[in-house]
Amino acid sequence: MEEIQMYLDEANEKMNNAVKHLVAELGKIRAGKAMPSMLDGIRVEYYGTPTPLNQVASINTPDARTIMIKPWEKTIIHEIERAIINSDLGFNPQGDGENVIINVPALTEERRRELVKQVKAEGENGKVSIRNARHEVLHEIKGLKEEGISEDDIKRGEEKVQQLTDNHTKKVDEVIAHKEEEIMTV
Repeated sequence: MEEIQMYLDEANEKMNNAVKHLVAELGKIRAGKAMPSMLDGIRVEYYGTPTPLNQVASINTPDARTIMIKPWEKTIIHEIERAIINSDLGFNPQGDGENVIINVPALTEERRRELVKQVKAEGENGKVSIRNARHEVLHEIKGLKEEGISEDDIKRGEEKVQQLTDNHTKKVDEVIAHKEEEIMTV
């Protein structure tokens, strides 16, 4: 039974990582209000090296529609603006000599529906990762039959794997529902 528990712990960790990854991916999808995490993927040319934006500037949100970027060196303001314009975020940054300001436009109904589809697709990817972890562990547990583990223990292990899968799938559904509600709230 100890071997089975080891595989169950491994499956639980993989499934938890799938949920964490989903939450991280959904954090990048904007839900109408400005968030510093929207700019996480942006890299700025800094002394010839592509550097994450949050390593060359402080990013904050003074209100729900504005992102303010305060670079640590004023010489890179134009590089920051260029990196944001070249990203696929669709923002139009404005530099005032000291800061870069992004006004986040309100989402249209059509754009909200597209974002919900994107959220559901990410959720399905998370569920696929969970099912893959289940499949791998079930294969490992069934392989223990040759090592002399009883069929009853194997059956109990398979049931526990299914419980883990159901619990993590339910978490994914909850995360998706919360994000959809966040996106659709005007």
